[in-house]
Amino acid sequence: MGKKTDYSIDFMKKEDIDQVLAIEQASFSMPWSKNLFLSEFRSPLVSTLLVVLAGGPARFVIGYIVFWLVADEMHILNLAVLPELRRKGIARELVLVGLKRALQKGAKRAFLEVRASNIAAQKLYSNLGFAGISIRRDYYDIPVEDAVIMALEQGEFQSIAGREFRDL
Repeated sequence: MGKKTDYSIDFMKKEDIDQVLAIEQASFSMPWSKNLFLSEFRSPLVSTLLVVLAGGPARFVIGYIVFWLVADEMHILNLAVLPELRRKGIARELVLVGLKRALQKGAKRAFLEVRASNIAAQKLYSNLGFAGISIRRDYYDIPVEDAVIMALEQGEFQSIAGREFRDL
Protein backbone atom coordinates (compact mmCIF):
# COMPACT_ATOMS: atom_id res chain seq x y z
CA MET A 1 0.00 0.00 0.00
CA GLY A 2 1.24 3.51 -0.81
CA LYS A 3 2.37 6.12 1.63
CA LYS A 4 -0.47 8.01 3.35
CA THR A 5 -0.71 11.59 2.14
CA ASP A 6 0.14 14.16 4.83
CA TYR A 7 -2.32 17.03 4.77
CA SER A 8 -4.24 19.56 6.84
CA ILE A 9 -7.65 21.20 6.44
CA ASP A 10 -8.05 24.97 6.67
CA PHE A 11 -10.46 27.69 5.67
CA MET A 12 -10.11 28.65 2.02
CA LYS A 13 -8.42 31.99 1.39
CA LYS A 14 -8.82 34.16 -1.68
CA GLU A 15 -5.18 33.42 -2.51
CA ASP A 16 -6.19 29.73 -2.93
CA ILE A 17 -8.66 30.45 -5.75
CA ASP A 18 -6.32 29.82 -8.69
CA GLN A 19 -5.35 26.39 -7.31
CA VAL A 20 -9.00 25.62 -6.52
CA LEU A 21 -10.00 26.61 -10.06
CA ALA A 22 -7.40 24.22 -11.53
CA ILE A 23 -8.91 21.33 -9.52
CA GLU A 24 -12.44 22.48 -10.43
CA GLN A 25 -11.65 22.54 -14.15
CA ALA A 26 -10.03 19.10 -14.00
CA SER A 27 -13.06 17.71 -12.15
CA PHE A 28 -16.24 19.02 -13.76
CA SER A 29 -17.73 19.46 -17.23
CA MET A 30 -19.36 22.71 -16.04
CA PRO A 31 -16.81 24.16 -13.59
CA TRP A 32 -17.58 27.04 -11.29
CA SER A 33 -16.12 30.38 -12.34
CA LYS A 34 -13.66 32.42 -10.34
CA ASN A 35 -16.43 34.94 -9.64
CA LEU A 36 -18.70 32.21 -8.29
CA PHE A 37 -16.05 31.10 -5.80
CA LEU A 38 -15.33 34.72 -4.86
CA SER A 39 -19.03 35.37 -4.29
CA GLU A 40 -19.04 32.65 -1.63
CA PHE A 41 -16.59 34.73 0.41
CA ARG A 42 -19.17 37.53 0.57
CA SER A 43 -21.65 35.41 2.56
CA PRO A 44 -19.65 34.15 5.56
CA LEU A 45 -22.76 33.60 7.69
CA VAL A 46 -24.13 31.15 5.12
CA SER A 47 -21.15 29.87 3.14
CA THR A 48 -18.17 27.86 4.37
CA LEU A 49 -15.19 27.13 2.12
CA LEU A 50 -12.54 24.65 3.27
CA VAL A 51 -9.38 23.44 1.57
CA VAL A 52 -7.11 20.47 2.04
CA LEU A 53 -3.46 21.51 2.06
CA ALA A 54 -0.60 19.15 1.29
CA GLY A 55 2.02 18.87 4.00
CA GLY A 56 4.98 21.13 3.47
CA PRO A 57 5.99 24.76 3.77
CA ALA A 58 4.03 26.05 0.74
CA ARG A 59 0.26 26.44 0.73
CA PHE A 60 -0.60 23.75 -1.84
CA VAL A 61 -4.32 23.00 -2.27
CA ILE A 62 -5.20 19.37 -3.07
CA GLY A 63 -8.96 19.54 -2.49
CA TYR A 64 -11.85 21.67 -1.30
CA ILE A 65 -15.47 21.71 -0.17
CA VAL A 66 -18.02 24.50 -0.29
CA PHE A 67 -21.23 24.26 1.71
CA TRP A 68 -24.03 26.46 2.95
CA LEU A 69 -25.75 26.46 6.30
CA VAL A 70 -29.36 27.55 5.81
CA ALA A 71 -31.50 27.40 8.95
CA ASP A 72 -30.61 23.96 10.37
CA GLU A 73 -29.57 22.42 7.05
CA MET A 74 -26.16 21.91 5.54
CA HIS A 75 -26.13 22.04 1.74
CA ILE A 76 -22.97 20.66 0.13
CA LEU A 77 -22.47 22.64 -3.07
CA ASN A 78 -19.06 21.61 -4.33
CA LEU A 79 -16.40 19.05 -3.47
CA ALA A 80 -13.32 17.99 -5.41
CA VAL A 81 -9.83 16.56 -4.96
CA LEU A 82 -6.89 16.60 -7.37
CA PRO A 83 -7.49 13.72 -9.79
CA GLU A 84 -4.18 12.01 -8.97
CA LEU A 85 -4.98 12.02 -5.23
CA ARG A 86 -8.52 10.62 -5.39
CA ARG A 87 -9.53 7.43 -3.58
CA LYS A 88 -7.20 8.14 -0.65
CA GLY A 89 -9.88 9.28 1.84
CA ILE A 90 -9.29 13.00 1.33
CA ALA A 91 -12.81 13.81 0.10
CA ARG A 92 -14.27 11.70 2.92
CA GLU A 93 -12.22 13.63 5.47
CA LEU A 94 -13.35 16.94 3.94
CA VAL A 95 -17.01 15.92 4.20
CA LEU A 96 -16.55 14.76 7.80
CA VAL A 97 -14.85 18.02 8.82
CA GLY A 98 -17.60 19.94 7.00
CA LEU A 99 -20.31 17.96 8.82
CA LYS A 100 -18.64 18.64 12.16
CA ARG A 101 -18.33 22.35 11.39
CA ALA A 102 -21.98 22.49 10.29
CA LEU A 103 -23.09 20.68 13.46
CA GLN A 104 -21.18 23.23 15.57
CA LYS A 105 -23.09 25.98 13.72
CA GLY A 106 -26.49 24.36 14.37
CA ALA A 107 -27.08 22.03 11.41
CA LYS A 108 -29.24 18.97 11.99
CA ARG A 109 -29.25 17.43 8.50
CA ALA A 110 -27.35 17.65 5.22
CA PHE A 111 -28.30 17.63 1.55
CA LEU A 112 -26.52 17.57 -1.81
CA GLU A 113 -27.04 16.88 -5.49
CA VAL A 114 -24.81 14.53 -7.46
CA ARG A 115 -24.83 13.50 -11.11
CA ALA A 116 -26.69 10.23 -11.63
CA SER A 117 -23.61 8.88 -13.46
CA ASN A 118 -21.17 9.82 -10.67
CA ILE A 119 -21.20 6.46 -8.94
CA ALA A 120 -17.93 7.13 -7.06
CA ALA A 121 -19.39 10.24 -5.39
CA GLN A 122 -22.64 8.46 -4.61
CA LYS A 123 -20.67 5.63 -2.99
CA LEU A 124 -18.63 8.13 -0.94
CA TYR A 125 -21.78 9.79 0.38
CA SER A 126 -23.64 6.49 0.90
CA ASN A 127 -20.72 5.17 2.96
CA LEU A 128 -21.08 8.26 5.16
CA GLY A 129 -24.79 7.57 5.74
CA PHE A 130 -26.37 9.72 3.02
CA ALA A 131 -29.34 8.19 1.21
CA GLY A 132 -30.79 9.01 -2.19
CA ILE A 133 -34.18 10.61 -1.60
CA SER A 134 -35.25 11.81 -5.05
CA ILE A 135 -34.22 12.61 -8.61
CA ARG A 136 -34.10 16.04 -10.25
CA ARG A 137 -34.65 15.46 -13.95
CA ASP A 138 -32.24 17.20 -16.36
CA TYR A 139 -30.62 19.14 -13.51
CA TYR A 140 -27.15 19.24 -15.05
CA ASP A 141 -25.96 20.57 -18.41
CA ILE A 142 -23.02 19.45 -20.57
CA PRO A 143 -24.11 16.72 -20.67
CA VAL A 144 -27.76 17.00 -19.68
CA GLU A 145 -28.23 14.61 -16.82
CA ASP A 146 -30.39 13.91 -13.80
CA ALA A 147 -29.26 14.72 -10.27
CA VAL A 148 -29.68 12.35 -7.38
CA ILE A 149 -30.65 14.29 -4.26
CA MET A 150 -29.03 12.74 -1.22
CA ALA A 151 -29.74 13.48 2.41
CA LEU A 152 -28.19 12.76 5.76
CA GLU A 153 -31.10 13.00 8.16
CA GLN A 154 -31.04 14.30 11.72
CA GLY A 155 -30.16 11.21 13.78
CA GLU A 156 -27.51 9.97 11.38
CA PHE A 157 -26.14 13.50 10.88
CA GLN A 158 -25.63 14.05 14.59
CA SER A 159 -24.11 10.59 15.05
CA ILE A 160 -21.56 11.05 12.26
CA ALA A 161 -20.83 14.77 12.78
CA GLY A 162 -20.40 14.28 16.52
CA ARG A 163 -17.63 11.67 16.17
CA GLU A 164 -14.03 12.48 16.96
CA PHE A 165 -11.90 13.13 13.91
CA ARG A 166 -9.69 15.80 12.43
CA ASP A 167 -10.80 19.37 13.11
CA LEU A 168 -9.69 22.76 11.85
